[in-house]
Amino acid sequence: MDNTEIIFTELGGTFSRPFAEFKNQLALIKAYVFDWDGVFNDGVKTDQGSPFSEVDAMGTNMLRFGHWLKHGSLPAVAVITGEDNPAAKLLSQRDHFHALYFKSTNKLVAFEHFLQTNSLKASEVAFVYDDVLDLGMAEKCGLRFLVKHHAAPLFQNYSVKNQIADYITSTDDHAVREVCELILGSNGVYDEAIQKRSHFDELYQKYLGERNRVVTQISFIKDGKVVAG
Repeated sequence: MDNTEIIFTELGGTFSRPFAEFKNQLALIKAYVFDWDGVFNDGVKTDQGSPFSEVDAMGTNMLRFGHWLKHGSLPAVAVITGEDNPAAKLLSQRDHFHALYFKSTNKLVAFEHFLQTNSLKASEVAFVYDDVLDLGMAEKCGLRFLVKHHAAPLFQNYSVKNQIADYITSTDDHAVREVCELILGSNGVYDEAIQKRSHFDELYQKYLGERNRVVTQISFIKDGKVVAG
């Protein structure tokens, strides 16, 4: 077994396809899309929405930097959420994600818009999700990461049985960070990315300059159409 596969299997994660196939598909990925509720948090909502963790936020930044190191270009990154989440807007704009889609009760509408806007194929997208509303997208994406909620074992079985989950996280506690570290390790760039970021070296500064020039496109879905937010 590959060392990365061993580490994440021992952590409690589950690979639903052979790791060699997983890595081959990962090499084709050009974009990362995240659900919000239940992915960046435990899904609990207050009148101020649902939050995110800086542990996960650092993971997404290192994920993008690692992709940039390996492929020489920024990956497109988006959040597609069924609700109006202020914290999602804060993170997306602060960290210069390419897109944020609110009120996406039919996430395929937002997904198709994201693909067209960024000249992508669905097979070039990795998707991190956790629940039923996400399955239409998960069926189309090249790699699917299912956040494990212990209360939903049948949903996990359904996702595996229908081949719409390539990896199931060990837990829903900082699951985004787990997925980001898995991708970095599988791409063989984890140590390099960490070292260059921790020393704020010239390559990291170059990446950061490119990242910070990205202007987040915020949209919502109304009557089945994407509307600028």
